[in-house]
Amino acid sequence: MFEKLESLEDKYVQLTRDISNPDIIADQQNWQRLMKEHAHLEPIVQKYKAYRSTEKAIQESQEMLSDKSIDADFKEMCEIEVKEQTEIQKKLEDEIKILLLPKDPNDDKSVIVEIRAGAGGDEAALFAHDLFRMYVRYAERHRWQTEIMNSNILDLGGIKEITFSINGQGAYSRLKYESGVHRVQRVPETESGGRIHTSTATVAVLPEVEDVEVKIDPNDLRIDVYRASGNGGQCVNTTDSAVRITHIPSGLVVTCQDEKSQIKNKAKAMKVLKARLYDMETQKQQSEISAERKSQIGTGDRSERIRTYNFPQGRVTDHRIGLTVHQLDSFLDGEIDEMIEALITTDQAKKMELAE
Repeated sequence: MFEKLESLEDKYVQLTRDISNPDIIADQQNWQRLMKEHAHLEPIVQKYKAYRSTEKAIQESQEMLSDKSIDADFKEMCEIEVKEQTEIQKKLEDEIKILLLPKDPNDDKSVIVEIRAGAGGDEAALFAHDLFRMYVRYAERHRWQTEIMNSNILDLGGIKEITFSINGQGAYSRLKYESGVHRVQRVPETESGGRIHTSTATVAVLPEVEDVEVKIDPNDLRIDVYRASGNGGQCVNTTDSAVRITHIPSGLVVTCQDEKSQIKNKAKAMKVLKARLYDMETQKQQSEISAERKSQIGTGDRSERIRTYNFPQGRVTDHRIGLTVHQLDSFLDGEIDEMIEALITTDQAKKMELAE
């Protein structure tokens, strides 16, 4: 590990020189690539420098302890210093190991989130709306921007399905753990007998992709335009602004009708299509390493029940890690970082086990 850290530090020093080189700066595409690599290496190098600093402090204290002439008080102080620095060093070593884990290439990306009501009729649609609001509030807390790509809103205020983007650095690294089936247990407002109903909604979190990552042959697409339906603003329901794109080889169909402009709807639909195609290819690759995947937490099986929201008991339980939080109201208001941090920590620990 330490040989690798020395090599990374040398590379970091070279990159620091390169990103200040006027000739390299002139080539913006190459410069941005080097800047990204430099930013990735910086926390690793800084942790390694801190590790070496604690190592030096431990050595100096141990040398003092070997001096027979020191008095008892000074000896005790050196022993405390060794103990404290050793604990710091162990913590730094663990943090370095985590930083050296293979990085998900999608972690820095923005995301496209798809929520669909599952079993439970109107109650499932209302729960889907609760989840949508939860992610919007979470995005607001992180100062990320959200934009609805396509939606099917029911008269009662529930959501049959909705697709929206969350634009922010590192959104995927945190929200990728949200993919799966979410279950709610509560008494619906329409339930006169006070019985608890169980409903579900599915969430899919897809990384946004650039054009260079997904190439689509225009001949593989069938594009239909039609009149938008459902809730909408002026002109939405009176012009052929809605767009349906069918990717013939995969059978994927994407619709968008939220914008008044056919051009804007087409652009949004293409963005969603690219994300779905990229995700389809990623899922295919990951299924080839399914044994490793089963031992990790991540963008797993979309049919897996991952979380239960229990209203009578005011708790949320994540079934993958067995964690329960008892602040259901604040959780649904977007305060989900405690759960996400626990998922990240567990995922990292399992990956470290595989790496050893």
